[in-house]
Amino acid sequence: MTRTHLKHYRTYIDGVDVSGIARQVGALKWTFDAEPDAALTDAVKNILLGKCDIQADPLNAFLENDTAGLFALAGLGANDHGTRNYMVAMGANAAPVAGDPVYSWKFEQTAYYVEQGTGFVAVNIPFGGASSQGVLNYRKPWGSLLHANATRTAVNSGTGIDDYGASPPSLGGIFVYHLHSSIGGNVTLKAQEANTNLDGSFADITGATSGLIDASASPKSGMIAISTTYALKRYLRWQVVFNVGTSVTFTAAFIRNTLAV
Repeated sequence: MTRTHLKHYRTYIDGVDVSGIARQVGALKWTFDAEPDAALTDAVKNILLGKCDIQADPLNAFLENDTAGLFALAGLGANDHGTRNYMVAMGANAAPVAGDPVYSWKFEQTAYYVEQGTGFVAVNIPFGGASSQGVLNYRKPWGSLLHANATRTAVNSGTGIDDYGASPPSLGGIFVYHLHSSIGGNVTLKAQEANTNLDGSFADITGATSGLIDASASPKSGMIAISTTYALKRYLRWQVVFNVGTSVTFTAAFIRNTLAV
């Protein structure tokens, strides 16, 4: 088991990597309604799990005026107070790599406020809860990183990750992508699967695609839910199709569902 430190977290909002100005990531919560009750003849109280509550506590960052960064995204004009595609990748005592855990969901941003610290001015961005514009037929925000933030100029011919083991459940999942920038035009981001961790064994996961992205205007992001009965294979990897573009910088993850919905 490897312990880690906050400095190995990376944070993304709507395709923007805000890790360079983020100071602290709030608690990443995943809880279920669980009211205790008991029948007359029960010796102990018991619970039945109810609906899930996915909630991220505020993100704290340095206040800055970058017209392409966090201020423009979350604190300026029409962009303020909207649905945010939020992802936190957690490296294992190093920068995140494929296979490391991620927490990802769409949240409603409820405010943008500044506070004076000691030496620096900081901004807090609270999230009010899971967005109605997000994924409502799944209830798990924890997944695995498929592609750490990096630039690619060719399709993936490598191997993938084993995020569950030999007998994964047939319960579908969610493909998450944050496209940071691109050179040359349109690209498509995908997730692929295989039973054997070899390049020639991988094929597209049905529905786990960004579709054609006009990457000349970036950043962009998305959370794509596939069927809740899809039988995902054991190994997963990222893939990119260069429809016109020659270079793309992105982060991608997959949340394999392990809970019956």
